Amino acid sequence: MVSSPAAQRVRKLPDERRAEILAEAASIALSDGLERITLRAVADRLGVRPGLISHYYPAAEDLVIAAFVRAVSEEREELFPDDGTPLERMAHLVSRSEGHETLELTRLWLNARHLCRFTPALTEALLGQEQLDRNRLATLIEDGVASGDFTVADPFAACIRIWVAIDGVGSYVNNAEPFDYDAFKRFITDIAEWSLGVPAGVLRAAVDRLQAA
Repeated sequence: MVSSPAAQRVRKLPDERRAEILAEAASIALSDGLERITLRAVADRLGVRPGLISHYYPAAEDLVIAAFVRAVSEEREELFPDDGTPLERMAHLVSRSEGHETLELTRLWLNARHLCRFTPALTEALLGQEQLDRNRLATLIEDGVASGDFTVADPFAACIRIWVAIDGVGSYVNNAEPFDYDAFKRFITDIAEWSLGVPAGVLRAAVDRLQAA
């Protein structure tokens, strides 16, 4: 009787293994929270020993921060598409922010802001990611001013107002009961229209078209 050859473990390249570990940690961050990222938790999901994880991330804190950065960086690319007019791109941002696509990300931001009280390195990473978000939104607004879609004298001020609206609405993400008032559900749209000098109803109509598609 011929026995089956023993299965051989495939050794992955260091960059491939690191990316795999980081992707799994980011998944844990989104689904369960940053506090749930441990070397053992990631190892269990990947079916490897914790020692392998610690080889790439000796300190669990470093893995937590890297997972946060990866998760929010990927979402940034979803929030700011390259195609479409500035008004259409703004509608995309608002639609995602008012919808359910970013619930996990919103919870992650709240989670990270809380943990920043205890983790200076996470604070630094969070501030860096906030700056990147502001830069992308400010550039979008400047594009809209140049195209005539937006009428605003201070694009950066408009940028700040919109992000404050997004963060303010997001602070309710963990509420047990939905808050269905239109003034709340469409708060980001209304603030964005006002901040950008867009005629009332124009941005809302663009957002509605996206959500109906």
